[in-house]
Parts: sequence; structure tokens; C-alpha cells
Amino acid sequence: MKGISVSKTTGQQEIRSGQGPVPAKRKRSKQPDRSGQPDGTEFEPNAAGIDIGAREIFVAVPPDRDPDPVRKCETFTSDLHQMAEWLVSCRITTVAMESTGVYWIPVYNVLEQHGIKPCLVNPRNMKNVPGKRTDFHECQWIQHLHSLGLLHSAFRPDAEVCAVRSLMRHRNDLVTMASEHIQHMQKALTQMNVQFQHVISDITGLTGLAILDAIVAGERDPAVLAQLRDPRIQADEETIRKSLEGNWRAEHILALKQRLSLYRSHRDLIDECDKEIEKLVSAFDPRVDPDERPMPEDRKQKQRKRKKKSGSPGFDMRAEAYKLFGVDLTQIPGLMALVFMLFSEVGRDMSRWPTAGHFVSWLGLCPDNDISGGKVLWRGARRTKSRAGTLFRLAAHALHRDQTPMGDYLRRMKAKLGPAAATTATAHKIAVIFYTMVSKQVEYDASLWAKRDEMREKRIEARLQKQAAQRGYKLVPLEQAA
Repeated sequence: MKGISVSKTTGQQEIRSGQGPVPAKRKRSKQPDRSGQPDGTEFEPNAAGIDIGAREIFVAVPPDRDPDPVRKCETFTSDLHQMAEWLVSCRITTVAMESTGVYWIPVYNVLEQHGIKPCLVNPRNMKNVPGKRTDFHECQWIQHLHSLGLLHSAFRPDAEVCAVRSLMRHRNDLVTMASEHIQHMQKALTQMNVQFQHVISDITGLTGLAILDAIVAGERDPAVLAQLRDPRIQADEETIRKSLEGNWRAEHILALKQRLSLYRSHRDLIDECDKEIEKLVSAFDPRVDPDERPMPEDRKQKQRKRKKKSGSPGFDMRAEAYKLFGVDLTQIPGLMALVFMLFSEVGRDMSRWPTAGHFVSWLGLCPDNDISGGKVLWRGARRTKSRAGTLFRLAAHALHRDQTPMGDYLRRMKAKLGPAAATTATAHKIAVIFYTMVSKQVEYDASLWAKRDEMREKRIEARLQKQAAQRGYKLVPLEQAA
């Protein structure tokens, strides 16, 4: 064909014009993979798939491993062990399953006991085609996707961290229940027109519990009840006496008595959880010895000297967290009371995420988009439910009145992006600092904010200078103008 010749060295067509061949395009260097997955598809020839159910599960293996490649199994422990032995006999090394409620946990544990690697997958990532969504077809579809290397296992901490996580989540449930009983006690007092809960800040404190015990015991004289006031209470005795006048209805007294008993029982259960959590945490190998390398100076020492907040653990969280992580994460603004919860959710091994970007992406704190045909269809934070991501958002939300550079950043982002986006942006920054401190074993350095603020001021000044020049003005500093 005239005007076209094939190069013998490259095998590619060269389009000739009147001035010689057009140079071939240089091959671009391969961009780094930002998904955290290795290049290419990793096939899993020894893969199986399980469709999880409450009473029965369906298991599928490759068709060449057994004449009956799909089997139904009940969820009793003995049946799960028989299923695992059958998978071992079929030379299965990895099994994919959906993260369905808590039903996957017994199957996961049994597979680990038999040396099979479980792969826990989000159900949204492996929906089957219409018409084949029965349990029988679903397990085969899961096995097919897993054999092609298209399923990626969800993050699951080590067994020791999972034990702490279970107790921490159980403890949070107990704290929620105890707070509900406090609300019902306040409701019973309001129904009797006893305005006692509006005079003191905490009815479960020393004064509050003493007065509530006296009311339940049968005392009705407001003057006698007011004498139980602790001297540190700001409200005077006369105000407390007036707030304790009401109509003492028997049905409301009974509700108050039972709610008070339930609150105390839940407090005892919370203390029992604290002791067990402290025992599990002390079993971890410390990364640092506080005697050899003391903790940094407490940034909020005055706040910690105050009365312990209701619901906080009974042991020294700051010292235990310092030994666990090797750095003092409580110095990060907003993370003072959330360090142990983060340890129970993500552990302390940051090598699971290659970079801080992978970490915040897993948390759901970075932007995502949907592009089709070169057009952006959607852009925003990925809709995911991450307990760890929620903790970082709580840390960011608590900085609205915090007089630190991080608090200034949150308020600046609120004015620019709005409350929701500002909270996510601040949570993103806190998560990056958390990852950097734990992975690189460096302490929090607030002085770095001064350098960033100086660079930001220079950018603002340069932008103002440019805008003034475009409009024919020249900005002069006040010193020169004077």
C-alpha cells in the first residue's frame, strides 16, 4: 500500500509523508499501581466458594476435584469440621465467602484450624447475574471469581487484636445501655416534676447517686435530701431543695428504682470488661519501655486531672497505648479517648497498607469518582461503613473549639467546604498523621504546622498580588505606606 511501510525492527506501521517517517511514539513509563494490588491477575486454581446462611451453607469446589463439586452443609460444629476435611481432601488452599452478619465467623475459624486460608469478601463486589442467584449457583459464582483472582480479602486483624476488638465493641454496647438507663431515670424524675437533673450536671455523680438512693429508700423531705449535697457542687443547698419538690408517684418511684439498679449493674459489667481488656492488652509485647524512653509531656495535662468521665476505662489508657504503639498517639488533637478503640479496629501493624494513601482509602476518607466515556458521573467520598473511619470522623468533629492548628484547619475547611466535607478532610489529615506516627515511630510534632502556615500565607499573598495586578492596582505593605 502506497505511503505505508512496515518496520522490520518494531513490526509497527510507519506513516510516510513527503518529509520522511513520523517518529514512533515513545513508550510511556508504567504508572505505579495505586490500587494496592499486584500487576496482573493472580489465579487461584485451588480455590473454593461458600455461600453463607444461618442454618445451612453451600460449598463449591473446582469441577475436576470431586464428582459432586457442590455440597450443602449444616452449620453445626461437627458439620463444619466435616466440610473443612472434605475441602482438604479436594486440595483446596483458599476459600472465599461473603461477610454476612456474624454467620461467617464460625466458618472462618474452622477453616483456619484446618490450614485453609479464608477470604472474606464484601457481598457488593461479587453479585451474580440475574436468574442465577440461588444459593446453589451463588457458591459456584464465588468459586469462579476467586479462582480468577478477582476477589480481594477484607482486612481482619490478628487473633489477639480481634479478641480486644470484641470486648471493646461489647463494652461500647454496655456504655450505650447504661446511658439509656440514665435517660429513663431523668424521665421518671421529670414525670414527678422533680427538677433535680437540671440543677446538677451529672445525676450519676457523688451527690446525684446519694440523693437517688435516699429517694428510693423512702426519703421525701427536700431539706433532708438537699443536705446530701457535696460541697463541690456549684448549686447552693436552697436551689437543690427547691428542685427536689415534686409529686412522688409510686409508679414513677418504681421505675426510678429499677433503672437505678440496672444502671449500677451495667457499671459493674463495664468494670469487669475493663479488667479483661487490661489483661489482654498487657499480654502484647510492648514496643517501648517507658522507663528507658519516657512519654512526651502531656499536652492536655490539666484536662486529665479532672474527674474521670463516665464510660472511660478504669486503667491508664495513655500509658498502655504508649507501650502498645511505641509513640504517644494521645498528642494528636482529637484522639485522646479514641486510641484504644483504634487499636482494636486496625491493630498496630501498618504494613497491611503500603502507604498512607492506601490506609485512608480503606477508611473511606478520600475522594472517589465514577468516570464513563471521559465524563465524570459522580465524585465524592466512597459510601462505605468503616468503624475506624467513623472514629477518625469523631476525632475531627471534636475539634470545632480546639485551639490548635488542627482545630484551625477544621474551621477553615468548614468555611470553604461546609461541615460534612470539612469533617472528612480533617479526619483524612488525622488518619495520615496516625499512620505516619505508627509506621515510622515518630512523635507528633506540632511545630510542622508553623511551616505549613507560613507557606499558606505566602500563597495567599501571591494570589492577592496577582489579583491586584490584574485590576491595575499594586499592594503596598503598611510599613512602606507609612
